[in-house]
Amino acid sequence: MRKYVIMGVQGSGKGTQCGLLAADLDLVHISVGDIFRWHVKTHTKLGAQVKRIVAAGELVGDDMVENVVRDRLQQHDWNYGFVIDGFPRNRKQAEFFLESYDIDGVIHLDLPDEEVWRRVLARRLCSRCGMDYNLIAHRPSVEGRCDVCGGELVSRADDTPDALATRLREYHGKIDPVLELFRGKEFVTTVDARADKTTVQQTIRTRLDLPAYVP
Repeated sequence: MRKYVIMGVQGSGKGTQCGLLAADLDLVHISVGDIFRWHVKTHTKLGAQVKRIVAAGELVGDDMVENVVRDRLQQHDWNYGFVIDGFPRNRKQAEFFLESYDIDGVIHLDLPDEEVWRRVLARRLCSRCGMDYNLIAHRPSVEGRCDVCGGELVSRADDTPDALATRLREYHGKIDPVLELFRGKEFVTTVDARADKTTVQQTIRTRLDLPAYVP
C-alpha cells in the first residue's frame, strides 16, 4: 500500500500528476477541490456553504477542509493506497496526518509565483460537463467551446486576480511551515513543476523509486 501527499501552489499541476499516479498504480486520488466542486454542482448543503464563501471572495476554512478529508478517508476504499491533494493546510493537520496514516512521501511541485499567475488565469472550465482546459497547453478545437459536449468555456468563479493574490498569500503563509515539518521527517521530494507533465511525472517516479511512467 502506498500513501502520498502532493503539495503545490494552485496551477502547479497537482490534479494532473495525481491522476497519472492513481491510474497507473491503482491508487485512489483524493482531491479536496474536486470534492467541494461536486457538492456545489449537486446542490448539497455543504455545496451551498462553499458557494457563498467563494462568492464573497473568501477561502474555505481549514476546519471544513479537515472534516471533508476525514469523511473521505473513512470510506476506506483505498485498498492499494491513495494520493491526496489540497490537504493538509496547516501544521496541526499535518501532524494529525503523520500520526494517523503513516504516509510514504510528500511530493512538492515547486512553481514560481509568476508562472502561477500565467497558468491560473489561462484556465477554463466547461459550463456544461466540467471538462478542464488551459489556453496555454490544452486549447479547445473551437474557441470558447468544449471539445466533448460543445458547452461554453468559462473561467472558474475563483480564478480572478484578487482571489489568486489572496490564495498565494495564504499558501505561502500556511503551507511553507507544513513543508518544513515534512522536511524535518525527510518525507519531501521537490520537483520542478515548470516542465511538461510527462517530465514531471517521470521525475516523481524516479525520486520515489516507482515503476517508470509510460505515456
